[in-house]
Order: sequence, then C-alpha cells, then structure tokens
Amino acid sequence: MVDYHAANQSYQYGPNSGGNGAGGGGSMGDYMAQEDDWDRDLLLDPAWEKQQRKTFTAWCNSHLRKAGTQIENIDEDFRDGLKLMLLLEVISGERLPKPERGKMRVHKINNVNKALDFIASKGVKLVSIGAEEIVDGNAKMTLGMIWTIILRFAIQDISVEETSAKEGLLLWCQRKTAPYKNVNVQNFHISWKDGLAFNALIHRHRPELIEYDKLRKDDPVTNLNNAFEVAEKYLDIPKMLDAEDIVNTARPDEKAIMTYVSSFYHAFSGAQKAETAANRICKVLAVNQENEHLMEDYERLASDLLEWIRRTIPWLEDRVPQKTIQEMQQKLEDFRDYRRVHKPPKVQEKCQLEINFNTLQTKLRLSNRPAFMPSEGKMVSDINNGWQHLEQAEKGYEEWLLNEIRRLERLDHLAEKFRQKASIHEAWTDGKEAMLKQRDYETATLSDIKALIRKHEAFESDLAAHQDRVEQIAAIAQELNELDYYDSHNVNTRCQKICDQWDALGSLTQSRREALEKTEKQLETIDQLHLEYAKRAAPFNNWMESAMEDLQDMFIVHTIEEIEGLISAHDQFKSTLPDADREREAILAIHKEAQRIAESNHIKLSGSNPYTTVTPQIINSKWEKVQQLVPKRDHALLEEQSKQQSNEHLRRQFASQANIVGPWIQTKMEEIGRISIEMNGTLEDQLSHLKRYERSIVDYKPNLDLLEQQHQLIQEALIFDNKHTNYTMEHIRVGWEQLLTTIARTINEVENQILTRDAKGISQEQMQEFRASFNHFDKDHGGALGPEEFKACLISLGYDVENDRQKQTGSMDSDDFRALLISTGYSLGDAEFNRIMSVVDPNHSGLVTFQAFIDFMSRETTDTDTADQVIASFKVLAGDKNFITAEELRRELPPDQAEYCIARMAPYQGPDAVPGALDYKSFSTALYGESDL
Repeated sequence: MVDYHAANQSYQYGPNSGGNGAGGGGSMGDYMAQEDDWDRDLLLDPAWEKQQRKTFTAWCNSHLRKAGTQIENIDEDFRDGLKLMLLLEVISGERLPKPERGKMRVHKINNVNKALDFIASKGVKLVSIGAEEIVDGNAKMTLGMIWTIILRFAIQDISVEETSAKEGLLLWCQRKTAPYKNVNVQNFHISWKDGLAFNALIHRHRPELIEYDKLRKDDPVTNLNNAFEVAEKYLDIPKMLDAEDIVNTARPDEKAIMTYVSSFYHAFSGAQKAETAANRICKVLAVNQENEHLMEDYERLASDLLEWIRRTIPWLEDRVPQKTIQEMQQKLEDFRDYRRVHKPPKVQEKCQLEINFNTLQTKLRLSNRPAFMPSEGKMVSDINNGWQHLEQAEKGYEEWLLNEIRRLERLDHLAEKFRQKASIHEAWTDGKEAMLKQRDYETATLSDIKALIRKHEAFESDLAAHQDRVEQIAAIAQELNELDYYDSHNVNTRCQKICDQWDALGSLTQSRREALEKTEKQLETIDQLHLEYAKRAAPFNNWMESAMEDLQDMFIVHTIEEIEGLISAHDQFKSTLPDADREREAILAIHKEAQRIAESNHIKLSGSNPYTTVTPQIINSKWEKVQQLVPKRDHALLEEQSKQQSNEHLRRQFASQANIVGPWIQTKMEEIGRISIEMNGTLEDQLSHLKRYERSIVDYKPNLDLLEQQHQLIQEALIFDNKHTNYTMEHIRVGWEQLLTTIARTINEVENQILTRDAKGISQEQMQEFRASFNHFDKDHGGALGPEEFKACLISLGYDVENDRQKQTGSMDSDDFRALLISTGYSLGDAEFNRIMSVVDPNHSGLVTFQAFIDFMSRETTDTDTADQVIASFKVLAGDKNFITAEELRRELPPDQAEYCIARMAPYQGPDAVPGALDYKSFSTALYGESDL
C-alpha cells in the first residue's frame, strides 16, 4: 500500500477553495483557483459529476477492498461515517478513534466529524464542508470531501524534479510519454481523450502488456478500453471511467482524470516496491539459510566437543600412582601437553560455539524468528556442564599429580638430605679423634696452652652445635623407615655408625680438657714476668724511637726566637736522659729474673717473649743510638742560631732605610695635593714651581736604589717577613711610581690650563676664580667634585637651582662673568643639570675633574665655532650656493685643507646640483659630531 502519511504543508480544500501542494510554488492552489469550483452557481456539470462519481467511487473501492468492503453509492454509503473512517484508516495506515455504532443522526454526525478532524489533523483546512452536509447526502459536499482526500493522500505527495502535486504529476506524465508519437500531455482533460497517453504510460513501464505501434489516434474508444482493461487486469488499477464518458465529453473532468492517472503513478511507483519486496524476501531467505547453516555448524561442533569431553574425562580421572618420580613426571608432562596442545583448540571451539550460538540467537531475534533450540543434550548449558566436569576432573588430576610428585620428591629429598647431612658430619668428624689424643700441651708455652684451651673450647662449642645435626640425621632415618623407603637398611647402618662415633668423641673431649687445665697453672708464673716486661719495655721503646725521630727531624725557622725555642726544648730533653737510663736497667732486670726462674724449674721456654717483640738487645741498641744523636743535634742548632742572627741584622738594616723612604714619599704626595689646590701667581709661575719640585723628587732616587740593594740581600737570604717595618719593597715602588705620576699629571693640568686660557681668551683672574671656587667645594681635596658639590659650585657662579633661573649670589667677585653666565640662559633644574653632567662627565663616573670643569666653563664663557657658523662660512666661499665645487675650495683654502675637504665631502644631491657639486652642510655637521663624517 502506498505511503500517504507525509504532510509538510497545510492545505485548504473545500467547495470554496483550491489546493496548494508542497513545492511547485503554489501551483496546486493556482490550478484550483482557475478551475470551476464546486459551488459555482451551486451546480455541477452533469457529465463531470457522472465522471467524478465513477472515478471517486472506483478509487475509494480500490482502497476499501483491502479492508474487505466497498461502496455502491458515494452519496449514501458515507453518510453514517463508518466507511469514511475505514477509508481514512486504510489510506493513512493509522487508527482513528473508535466509531459510534448507533443509528441516530447524532452518532453519524459524530463519526463524520471524527473523519473530518482526522483530515484536518493532516494539515488540510476544510472550508464549508460540515458533517451535517455529508450525513444529509449532499452530493456536492461529498464529492468535494472525497476530492480533498484524493488530493491529500494520492496527489499531494507526488514529487518530480522539485515540483509536486498536480504539476509534479503532470511533469511525470510528460517525462514518461515524451518518447511516444501522437502523445502530447499538456493537461488533465483533452490530452487524454484519444487514450494514447494512458497506453503510453503502461507501455513505458510494462512494454510486454501493450502493442503500442498497433494503436490508432482516430480510434479513441478502442485505445481507452485497451488501457483500462490492461490496467485492471495486470496492474490492479480498477476501471474508474468508461471510454464513452471521456470520448463523448468535449472536456473530460480534470479531477476524474487526475484521480485515474494518480492510480497509474502509484501503481508504477509500486513496481519499485515490488522489487524491494522481492529483495526483502531474498534477504529474508538468505538470512534464513545462513541461520540454518549456523544451526548445522552448531550441532556439528557441539557433537564433536561433547565427544572429546567424554573421551578426556576418564583419562583425567585415572588415579593409579607410579612407583618412581620419573614415571610420575612423564604423566605430568602428558598432562602439560594436554593443557598446552590439546585443550587450547577445544577452548577456542567452545568459545566459537558460544559466539555462534549467541550470534544465531541475535539474528533470529532481529529477524523475528523463534529462538534456536539445539538437539537434546547439545544445549550451551549441557556443553558448559560437560566442560565444568572436565575442568573439575582436570583440576583434581593436576592436584593428584602434584601431590604424588611431591610425595616422591619428599622421599628423594629426605634420602638426599640424609646422605648430605651424614656426609657433612662424617667429613667434620674425620681426624677429630686423632686431634683429641695429641699431647702437644706438654711442650707448649702458657700462651700456647691458653690458645689450646680456647681452641678446645671452640671445639666443644662446635661439638655441641653438631649435636643437632646428629639428632636430625637420626630423625630423617626414622622418617624414611616410617615411609617405607626402599633403601632403609643402608640408611640405618650408616646412622648407627654415626651415633657410636659421636659417643667416642664426647669421652675424648673431656679427657683433653683436664690435661690442658693442669698444664696452664704451671706456666702462669713465668708468663706474669713476661707480661710485666712487655708492659714496661713497650713505652720505653716508643720513647726511644720518638727521641731518635726528634733528634733527626729537620727543622725550618725564620726568626731568632724560633731557633732559641728549639735550643731550649733540646736542653730540657737532655735533662731527662738519666731517668731514662735507670728505667732501662729496671726493664732488663725483669727479663733476667724470668730467665732465672725458668732455669731453676727446668722449664723449656720456646721462642721469645710472647707479649712483645722488643728484646733486651733492641733496647740496648736504641739507647746507644740516642746517645750518639744528642751531640749532633747540639751542633745543628748552634749553626742555625748563627744564621738567624745574621738574618735579623739584614731585617733591621732594611727596616731602618724603609722607615725613612716610605714616610718621605707619603709626605711628598700630600705636598703635591696642597700645591695643586693652593697655587698662587700666574699659570707660568705655577708651572715653573712644579717643575722645580719634580727635579727635587727625582734627586731623591739614590735612596731608593740603596733600599733596592738591601732588599736584594734579604731575598737572597730567603727572608719573608720583617716585624721592624710596615713597608715592603713593593709598597715603596708603587708609592714612588704614584709620586712621579702625580707630579707629572699636575704639571700636565697646568699646561692644559695654559692652552685653554690662550685658546679661549680667559683672563688670569677668571682662571684664579675658577680654581678658587673648585677648591672651595672640593672638601676632601681629591681633585674632583661629586654631583652635589659640582651643582653647588655652579650655583656659586650664578645659578639658581630652586627657581630654575640664574641670579647673582654674591659669592664671586666677577660681575661681568656672572652676567655672561646668566646671558647664556642656563637653568639648573634637574633636566638642565643632568645635561651639564653628561657634558662634564661623559663616562658617568660620578666625578668632575678640574680640567673638565675648566673646559665646560671656557665653552660657556667664550665665543666658539659651531656647525652653523662653519656652514655659513662655506656658503660665503660658495657664492651663496647650497653646494661648493672643488675649484672653489682650492681657490679659497690652503692646498692641504682644500684637499682634506674634497676627500671627505659627499656629492651634493639637491635639485640645483651641477657636476662636481659637493655637500658642505653634511660635512660641517659631521665636523661637530652631529653626523658621520
């Protein structure tokens, strides 16, 4: 059945309105507006009414027969609303509200209203069509209502190339009939009278049903009947009109033709649905075949898997133990092969079986098929139960194998443990009886006896520790007997031998202890004497070694005090020698007493004193060495004392001269500072005075030469300090160089002041005033002013810092000079002062020297050349032109200066330039550092 449910627009159908389908730019509404409406003159053309009755009745029956009913009279059969509601349910595929079954008028009206409400809910706006007119059998209203339904559910949704409804249906007809001769569909009335258009539509879609070439345009009745009969017979399109109804009418009813043609449209569009249906059937069959294949695969796989499980479980339930561990290990290896080789594919098969089963059930459920029920005993649950039984048997089998292997391993382990422990014990006891029977203590010393006792005690501890091992050996032998070990006889024999030997060792150990303790007491007396000897000989020996080391030790001294300290310490050491000699004799006496006791008691002493390696021979030898080293040390100390006395003389000699030269240099430095501040007279007088002062300093040089000679002697004697003076030769040299540099710099400053004075035309009085003002604010006499001192100095010369303007302060005597400063326009606000500082201190050292101060004041108080003045001078030489030529420069300037300018002047680039023109402006600017030369 055709889908008539889409409704995207609202339509107004009824006796007073036309239709407006979706798309086509409102063409359905235009069409309906142009046609004769149902209510025109409240009449219908009888021929048209007849055609509409037939067509609409047949159209309604084509749908109602799907519900097992039909209508005979379109005016009467829809009056109760029941078949009308049924018609709407069939064509819409939706359920309408339950109809009322009563025969009263109100029941019928309610049913019809339900149908009309449903139509309105689909976006159709009904005008002038009421339930009462339908119930009353109003033919005009009934036909209008049916036409409204046809338009909404049969024509509205037709869409061809962005046109819909009537235009879409007309365009579809034109496209389909375009290849056919004598067919020219332009409308839905006279274009269909000859019947060729109907036949063309059928032939286009089902060429086997129509022999189109045999049709004649002049036989419309035959053509129409042929098309209607074929459509009814093969296309399930009911015959809605008679050929005579169309042929005998000048203009067939357009609505009837449209209704009939829409049936062809839906029938042929249904052909695609038929193909789709066939595809659906094929798809369903393919799914069904695939499902059957999956069912067969499942049955086969389930049978194979269950059979494998049935065969495997008895093997896993076999619990017959083997006699040897090798046989049990072979069983375990077989089981591992089962786990590693045989079971994994079955696990995969089981997993795949479950996947196939689940997939099959999902496919059956999705295709609305009943669930698959495997054969009895082959359900997934049956397989899972069998598999669970398999795994339980497998788990039990594995546990049994492991337990059996562990049991056999324990037996082997116990037997091996018995053998190992027995071997270790036997190896330990080997030679122990012979050792306990020795009589080595009869010729041993006390220390040897004590060592033997300690060794014996260690053996007793070791013997006690081995008691546990003997007990373990016996316990293992007992356990092997209880487990019915096959070699129990040999185990028992070996165990008994070990126990008998153990008892013998215990008796021998006790006898040896008693013998050792008896011998120990006999040697203790001699040992006490050896110990006392060792206690006194060791420190005395160390004292002699230290004394020899000190007597032979190298010493390095730098002062007479240090060597005198060493001599004093050596004298103190010599005073201790008598006491040391008495201690030596006492130690030797102890040794002699030990020898006497051993001889009187016939004790054979083996070796030397066990407590020390210092023998009486060593003590006597070292004492003789000390006696020889003492006079040698006396001689070395006396020689060093003489050397230090000589060094002390050199120190005093150098200090005496340095303490004269050092202060002299410092005094001269201070005098030069005062001279540079307190200079009087003309600059030439000052310069002459400074040069005389410089010659007096140079004449002092022989004193420094003498000091250098004395310093050379000190260095040769490797003397590094001198407590008699704070001056070193390096300090003297640096001070002398600073003195020469200072006097030379002071002379140079005066010479520069003379040059500045002569170049700037500054008077002697001005220079003196500058010096006086500078010296006044140079509080530390360092020869330079800080920023604040410099600012105060400028203020004293006429600057008013606070008011950013100049005024006379009265601190200077030269009114003309102050007026000159004021006339320069200086203002010592922060910005102006910072600018001045950048001039006088270009390196930003924070200090202004007197020379920089003089240069600044001379620039501000004298007439200086500027870049503009030089440019103006060049312009005069150039004859008032903006450029100058090489010939003019050579004519007006000396040759060397002319060539200097020509080599550095850039070519002139102005609009009035001539060949060889040179730019004197940029050259002049560069001379004063305002651009690159």
